[in-house]
Amino acid sequence: MKAILVGLGSAGFSWYKRLRQQDLLAAVVETNAAMKAKMEDDPYPFYTSLDDALAEVKADFIVNVTTPMAHTRVNHAAFDHKLPVLCEKPISFDYNESLEVVARAIREEIPFMIAENYRRHPYIRKMKQLLDSGIIGAISTIDVTFYRFHQVERRYTVSILDDIGVHHMDLLRYFTGCEGKSVQARLYNPLGGWQEEGAVLNAYALIDMDGGIAVNYASSIAARGRETAWSGNWRIEGDRGAIELIDKEIYVTSGEDGVTRHIDDFSGIDTSDTLAEFLASLQEKRESETSGRDYLRTQALVHYTKLASASGSTVSIIMPEERERA
Repeated sequence: MKAILVGLGSAGFSWYKRLRQQDLLAAVVETNAAMKAKMEDDPYPFYTSLDDALAEVKADFIVNVTTPMAHTRVNHAAFDHKLPVLCEKPISFDYNESLEVVARAIREEIPFMIAENYRRHPYIRKMKQLLDSGIIGAISTIDVTFYRFHQVERRYTVSILDDIGVHHMDLLRYFTGCEGKSVQARLYNPLGGWQEEGAVLNAYALIDMDGGIAVNYASSIAARGRETAWSGNWRIEGDRGAIELIDKEIYVTSGEDGVTRHIDDFSGIDTSDTLAEFLASLQEKRESETSGRDYLRTQALVHYTKLASASGSTVSIIMPEERERA
């Protein structure tokens, strides 16, 4: 199988090297012609126009690593040619636009997956395996903390939830197998004039999920002091124990003795990455694990958390299919 890679920025170049290494690259599209220098003497066709590439190159799928504002245009162009798409998050910053893009992919039966990579980390897969085994019983409470000092230049206004927190929201759904019901939140910029007006660097949310699971989420990309891993630190309480993820290390406290054990045996877990999952889903003709349809549920958590902060009140989380029925 061969891909057209669209976007050769910092994230795009990482995808370029991955696709090149696995002999999956058919062509590259990047509107900034100067970026072709990154390819050095590599022989792959380079285009500044996606339309030209789609007209001239035979490909089996598209990898969309453009800026978020260009995602929708690229996705629709690929759909016009019935090409499956592996898209970096977000589908769109606009939730309603994301709904429309996914609806088209579903309607026209075009595979569409979001490269949600945090849930592919081995320690995350192991956490999921342990939770599914019932090692701590029924989940009651989750505490998530994420703190880093992360200030980078963007072509858009920075949002802790859109840029980083969406991964944590996805992990909430992944670990629990549940969806959000309601949320209270406060989103703000503690640094005042840093970077752009309207930048949101801190997020605090209380989320109620199916099954009565209560979530306390605290995150910041303006934090000083010791940093967490990008996936954050987690404490998940159950009716028979607790499991913690601290700096990528897993600790389980369960049983009557209350002894805490460090988990370092990662055998028996799926270690494939997002690209391998996407290719497997195409070959097996099944929906991918983080399909556009599934990702909308994660984006719903982000969307309604923003609404809760803006309103200053508790907001009910409406799943995409509920919106369609309304």
